[in-house]
Amino acid sequence: MFVFYKNGVLSYAQVESIKTFVLGFGIYAPLIFIALFTLAPLIFFPDGILALAGGLIFGFVWGSVYIVLGALCGGTLSFYLARLYGKKMREKLAHEKLINFQKSVQKHGFVMILLLRLVPLVPFNIISYSAGFSTIRYRDFFFATLLGMMPGVLVYANIGAQSLSFGSREFYISVSLLVVLVVVSMVLKQRVKKRLETYEK
Repeated sequence: MFVFYKNGVLSYAQVESIKTFVLGFGIYAPLIFIALFTLAPLIFFPDGILALAGGLIFGFVWGSVYIVLGALCGGTLSFYLARLYGKKMREKLAHEKLINFQKSVQKHGFVMILLLRLVPLVPFNIISYSAGFSTIRYRDFFFATLLGMMPGVLVYANIGAQSLSFGSREFYISVSLLVVLVVVSMVLKQRVKKRLETYEK
């Protein structure tokens, strides 16, 4: 956590500013939060920070719900932008490390997106745009995204919800879960990469 904060990956100041901004809309706060999550892919704003803010603002349960809705909307926006604008969109994202889906999505589209979503170390937006450039069906993309992102959503929402209880038992449990998620992701990332290379052959 110290390394993340020092490198600006999980900036508490950013989370607090998002919280103040969203709560300023009163009963419309959930809709504003979901809208922010939906538009985040356009500027590649870190989803992790928004997820932390969701847990902090709305608590673990409702925060998780709003994060899921926002992430699905954001993923859908990225997917269709890539699909509708194709070559022009790819040129704008030339500096990003897109994932090249060719043969892998023809028979294993759902599985590939699911595995990639289970690895939070792979940028959420990169997966969405890459999928849009491929031939994968939106239905497979949607349900693979919904299932695959759940572990990460729950962990981030939980640590956001516990962030004001710094030093408590619950806070340390939430940090431990984040560490476990990162370690598992590092292991899965290599396996997913090999699986993708196998499917592409």
